[in-house]
Amino acid sequence: MTTTAHAVPTATDVRAAAERIAPYARRTPVMHTEVDGRPVTLKLEYLQLTGAFKLRGALNALLGGGPVDRVITASGGNHGLGVATAARLLGVRATVYVPETVPEAKAAPLAATGAEIVRVGEHYAVAAEAARAHADREGIRYLHAFDDPLVVAGQGTLGLEIAADAPECDGIVVAVGGGGLVAGVRLGAGGREVVGVEPEGCRSLHAAMAAGRPVQTPVDSVAASALGASTLGRVPFEVLRDNPITRTLVSDAEIVAAQDRLWSEFRIATEPAAAVPFAAWLAGRVPGERPCLVVCGANARWDRVG
Repeated sequence: MTTTAHAVPTATDVRAAAERIAPYARRTPVMHTEVDGRPVTLKLEYLQLTGAFKLRGALNALLGGGPVDRVITASGGNHGLGVATAARLLGVRATVYVPETVPEAKAAPLAATGAEIVRVGEHYAVAAEAARAHADREGIRYLHAFDDPLVVAGQGTLGLEIAADAPECDGIVVAVGGGGLVAGVRLGAGGREVVGVEPEGCRSLHAAMAAGRPVQTPVDSVAASALGASTLGRVPFEVLRDNPITRTLVSDAEIVAAQDRLWSEFRIATEPAAAVPFAAWLAGRVPGERPCLVVCGANARWDRVG
């Protein structure tokens, strides 16, 4: 079951979320630099506990949604790890449904949290359907990866930190999957322009805005394990409908090239989704003089050599 009412979060909710999660989440740093002679700022969110931003929304949802002793969720990896880690920190039992195709770089740390892991189906949507059915059957709280106002507000704390720690930045660039991060950042950005970047093969945001509602879209990208939501969340859609952002697309080739540049320039080893904002910036599709690019996660395979 879901216990959070359908509501549209506000900037006030983001500020409340920041106070709630401060004792548990890291305030990740920003780095001001230049690439190809152009100034740019990176928000190093891959240094967050769990290696991704998802912990923020999970913590806020569990802290702000009323007392629970058990939670069920579904995830392609990062959200499940965020929920499982938040649950462990708060003394809550967690069950996480993941696709059978979840990368081992995400499955292994998820198992290490002590959460119960259930592998179902090839895609996130199949795992989510099974998880929700389990929650409804047993009357347990189901925590959606992005279509929840408390989750969106929690992710927005990232934008609030950028506004405070990098006030000179005139925009914030975010990768988009189901829309929870970009919607939250829009609320926390303090009036800065927000750019939402999607892979060409995973364009749930573009499709929703064109149709005037969330619609089913194909999922086909090197970044699909993190950005492979086939439908934009209803809560993110309502936030972004009332608070418009700039939207753009990048190809898989541009994403992989951006991953390579992040490694060669900064020794940052990201998962493909986290390179999406940098890919758009390298391609000249990001407006503004001094944008901040969110490097949102680094839960990818890494092999030690030597």
